[in-house]
Amino acid sequence: MEDQQRLEELVNQINLYQNQADLIQQQMEALRASLGELEILENTLETIKDGKDLETLVPVGAGSFLAADIKNTEEVIMSVGAGVAISKKIDDAQETVSTQKEELQKTMEKMAQNLQQLTDIIVKLSPQAEELLQKVRGSGQ
Repeated sequence: MEDQQRLEELVNQINLYQNQADLIQQQMEALRASLGELEILENTLETIKDGKDLETLVPVGAGSFLAADIKNTEEVIMSVGAGVAISKKIDDAQETVSTQKEELQKTMEKMAQNLQQLTDIIVKLSPQAEELLQKVRGSGQ
């Protein structure tokens, strides 16, 4: 019965680590999406700064858009969170975006390291659980 109890503990540990790994993967996907949005913003700000293609589509609802010219190419309104937005010069906005990208990339690197540690633990525990399972099955016959 001791092997059965140890097997249950190992399976619970493996499941816990797997759930944590799944959560980290989901969070990394969300960070990748945010990073993609920042890259789009970065490209858009560069285009505006260069003064090229200053026509854009403005959503007006129900999947409909209007073509509009961008008149103020000196500033951009940026969200700073909690429903607050501020006006920034294009250069300042580009610097902010660059900083945000760096922070996201660092966070993703840390998360990838954590994910690897969890994976290593799961890989280490799985053979132990398999061995105990074989013992329990063998003693049950």
